[in-house]
Amino acid sequence: MITPEQLEDWLLKRYPGLMVSDAYRERSFFYNPDGSKPKGRYFATIKMSDGPNDKASDLDRDGVYRLSFGLGKEGFIALFGPKPARPPKGGIVDMPHDFHQTNTLVPHPVYAWMGWVCILNPASFDRISEHLDQAYEMLLRKS
Repeated sequence: MITPEQLEDWLLKRYPGLMVSDAYRERSFFYNPDGSKPKGRYFATIKMSDGPNDKASDLDRDGVYRLSFGLGKEGFIALFGPKPARPPKGGIVDMPHDFHQTNTLVPHPVYAWMGWVCILNPASFDRISEHLDQAYEMLLRKS
């Protein structure tokens, strides 16, 4: 299993122009290559514990964390079909996925409606690199 610290180091080395910040009980990675914006565009997050409106992955289990990132509409649809409706505050998306399962890419339990996906405790960089590369390339096209 990759530790959150190893994952953070890997993200910062692999994807130029990222900066990291702590917000909402998570490490947030923003694309901000010239540092001209207060933060930049969201790229990914590493979340270590449940929050008041986000308990679906049960991140308070010992040693469990979640990597989340946006794939956009097309990338999301290619993997999971149509994006779901936005859930009510404190709710989760209406999709037939196990948000507790580790090392499996699934729709984000709260932000799938925005094209975000996640994986709990990825076992290897090979497991996630193709999808993160896609997310990064999408950011580059939008910048």
